[in-house]
Amino acid sequence: MRTPGRWWRHKSTPEKVETYTRGSFHLFAVMEFFSVGLTSVAPLGPRLGSAVMAVVAVHAGLCFITVSRAIDWTRGRRPQPTGLLWTLAAVTAAIAVTAIGIAEHGPKGGDVDTAAGGVFGVILIFGPGIIALGVRDRRRAFAIAGGFAAGTLTVTLALGAPALTALFTAVIVLIGGVFIAFTAVFSIWLLNAVYQLDEARETRSRLAVAEERLRFGRDLHDVMGRNLAVIALKSELAVQLAQRGRPEAVTQMVEVQRLAQESQREVREVVRGYREADLGSELAGAQGVLAAAGIDCTVGGAPVAGLPAAVQSALGWVVREAATNVLRHGDARRCAVRLRVLEGLVVLSVENDGVSEAGKEPGGGPSGTGLAGLRERLAQIDGTLEAGPAGRGVFRLTAQIPLPSPPAPPGAAPAVIAARPVSEVTS
Repeated sequence: MRTPGRWWRHKSTPEKVETYTRGSFHLFAVMEFFSVGLTSVAPLGPRLGSAVMAVVAVHAGLCFITVSRAIDWTRGRRPQPTGLLWTLAAVTAAIAVTAIGIAEHGPKGGDVDTAAGGVFGVILIFGPGIIALGVRDRRRAFAIAGGFAAGTLTVTLALGAPALTALFTAVIVLIGGVFIAFTAVFSIWLLNAVYQLDEARETRSRLAVAEERLRFGRDLHDVMGRNLAVIALKSELAVQLAQRGRPEAVTQMVEVQRLAQESQREVREVVRGYREADLGSELAGAQGVLAAAGIDCTVGGAPVAGLPAAVQSALGWVVREAATNVLRHGDARRCAVRLRVLEGLVVLSVENDGVSEAGKEPGGGPSGTGLAGLRERLAQIDGTLEAGPAGRGVFRLTAQIPLPSPPAPPGAAPAVIAARPVSEVTS
């Protein structure tokens, strides 16, 4: 069973902001019911108070549904709930008029007037603010609050209230309605901005991949374009010479063979340069990317300088894959990378607290294709990779690669250094 904390951490940042926005405005509906719905029963009596409580409950339920529908419309998941907005506006106005009627013609007493005034004020403040969630134009959202305030002034004056009292009541309704409407407009703007920033980040990542592919394509074109053109020309020349029985055709084909072998070598160099990863750059990049995602990442241990190029390249890919897995699943709050150089052995460990309930790294665990590819890459230089839980809620990925032995001095007997297992190295 998933705990509430893990459910929250599993959400992306835009999803967290959306959940917070929904919860905040749903809370307004709950506050409306408990602040004026339940409290109306005692001063208004069981019969009239229960009726008012039921009416307020209906209004709070409409507000609750309107919040969900309006936010879904804002995110483009459903059409604008125009009918629901008009219904909420009509119910809000009807309840407000009813509250004034109770205060003027209902049971006499200060408690009755206070209860009716509370229902009147809260309904007219929360109603326009919730309606503003479903309106795209900001000026129209504030105009709704102003319209309810103007209606309040008109109705109170029509019922014979003093002009000063009616004006004061309308101002209170206007200030409260504008405040809730402003909160709604700002919350929707913030929610859309967070989603747009997240989409921009994904677009930037895709553009970076596209640019890298273009660079790789340009490199291949530069390497192969000239050689293939020369091979085609020399092959055509060799065919013409062979048709004439000229011995120079053999020389041309030998040159074609040489160019083909040279092209193979240059392509391997391009691919090798494309696939190699610099350990120092990968460590710095992983720390920066994880920090930007709100994950505390620490890098420590032995310096990178002095390690063989093949070892740095392999460990760079380990860091890249580990950081990608941590980012992909979003459960981790901290990540620690440690590099150690022991006797004839270099050990890189990456720990994070984003382990899943199944005991594997979120999103695939040790059997994932990414880790399988790393094992194959490390096996080429006699390295090993282990990944799995390392304590409660902690996932550890450990790579160890034997270092090449330094050249022995003349006449010295060869030394044999046995690499210790990972369980001893990482303990």
